[in-house]
Amino acid sequence: MKLTFIGADHEVTGSCHYLNAAGKNILVDYGMEQGGNVYENAELPIPFSDVDYIFITHAHIDHTGLLPLIYAKGFKGQIFATQATCDLCNIMLKDSAHIQEMEAEWKNRKARRAGNPEVQALYTVNDAEGVLKHFVPCHYGDILTICDGLKVRFTDVGHLLGSASIEVWIDEDGAQKKIVFSGDIGNKNKPLIKDPQYTDEADYVVMECTYGDRSHDRTHEHIEEFAKIIQRTLDRHGNVVIPAFAVGRTQEILYFIRKIKEEGLVTGHDGFPVYVDSPLAVEATHVFNKNISECFDEEAMDLVNRGINPIAFPGLNLSVSSDDSKAINFDSEPKVIISAAGMCDAGRIRHHLKHNLWRQECTIVFAGYQAVGTLGRSLIEGAEVVKLFGETIDVEAEIVCLDGLSGHADREGLLTWINAFKKKPDRVFMVHGDDLVCTKFANLLRSDYDLVADAPFSGSEFDLAAGAWLKQTVGIPIQKETARQKENKSIFALLVAAGERLMRIIQKNRDCANKDIKKFTAEVNALCEKWDL
Repeated sequence: MKLTFIGADHEVTGSCHYLNAAGKNILVDYGMEQGGNVYENAELPIPFSDVDYIFITHAHIDHTGLLPLIYAKGFKGQIFATQATCDLCNIMLKDSAHIQEMEAEWKNRKARRAGNPEVQALYTVNDAEGVLKHFVPCHYGDILTICDGLKVRFTDVGHLLGSASIEVWIDEDGAQKKIVFSGDIGNKNKPLIKDPQYTDEADYVVMECTYGDRSHDRTHEHIEEFAKIIQRTLDRHGNVVIPAFAVGRTQEILYFIRKIKEEGLVTGHDGFPVYVDSPLAVEATHVFNKNISECFDEEAMDLVNRGINPIAFPGLNLSVSSDDSKAINFDSEPKVIISAAGMCDAGRIRHHLKHNLWRQECTIVFAGYQAVGTLGRSLIEGAEVVKLFGETIDVEAEIVCLDGLSGHADREGLLTWINAFKKKPDRVFMVHGDDLVCTKFANLLRSDYDLVADAPFSGSEFDLAAGAWLKQTVGIPIQKETARQKENKSIFALLVAAGERLMRIIQKNRDCANKDIKKFTAEVNALCEKWDL
């Protein structure tokens, strides 16, 4: 009965935990790292083909993004998630795979021109479609018997449509333990979805702490502030550009804008246009409408019951094609543009930033977490110049952060969640937070709340039955390549490409006269003798 920490340890993205319990190999999430990461992640200690089950907390790519990869590497087990998470993964994983294929093709076009080796996509759309066949949809609140000695329950944790904390009951060799994986804990009073639900008991808790070092303003107070941002930007004939995650954040922003329009909080710009420029966001909105009954909160359901779509309003435009997307910035009418990706590290948002960042009359509004190393993080930290598509862009637009719109609970929300346990857990493990935040929040739980709390690094192992560490690692910083190392690597790649070219020439000469083949062989061997030092 062992828990191994793999990803999002002293980091925010790439969530993954390995649980060996009841004779089964289990992963809780298998996410992709996004932005700049500080530490090396430990390798999974078993072959991918030996993984029996995967439990998914929610659909965001930093929790699910490597599922197609594990499938491509031999995984054939079952993946358990809520119905809404299954629906969202159906669009998000295929979208991620398409991005992987497109990026590989772009890199290979450059490699071919430079005579460098080509690269393979991390995974393909076929891999994404394959892994989706292994999903098992679950309902909130049901206790599911996965196998002998292993039960789970998904509880709505209010972070995203379908998001859950996962309770796992383990019975192995006479030892009975319960471990709870918090997933990403939601912010209270968010639009559309319910507030986080709490869990009564656990022996161990693996808990996220993304905002464990700060407090949000109350979300509902941001509607007026959001309206003021739109008002002053439209008044100066600028565009409001909002980098937003296609799933979750985009729908919440639409909810706020519907309310702003309904209450007349922006004046003098009747019917101001709003563009959602993301095919994925459009598909995700359909998923939201499909999962109304189980996931929407009372306020949203009241609107639905009155025949009002909570995320639709006059002036809303959905851009799907690339031509639609391009046309947005050639229309001079002041507008609101919502586009992905939320951290500005990919997608159509980069085109909108290129057209609007340099304009003083425009405003860029960040309404979600920006990982270290992303363009979004650079902008909120005051970058004066950025590079987009090879061009240097001056940052003249107003940059605004609305942290209160975050999908993550702040320090007070996290404390409310952990203190809702009726009996203190034996131990709490802090994950999914920046390096210092994990340590700081663990210290807070120890000093102020008398909890046994740790902030493990990737590769650490804990014996759940004995309640003791088997191995505690230290963070291994990722070594960044120096300019000289990059140059050497590039030059060596040219040599490898030359060797591959030589093999192609050898194959072409298969049917040449014997005397020519002998001469060619002698020349190759002479070259080998010269360089076989």
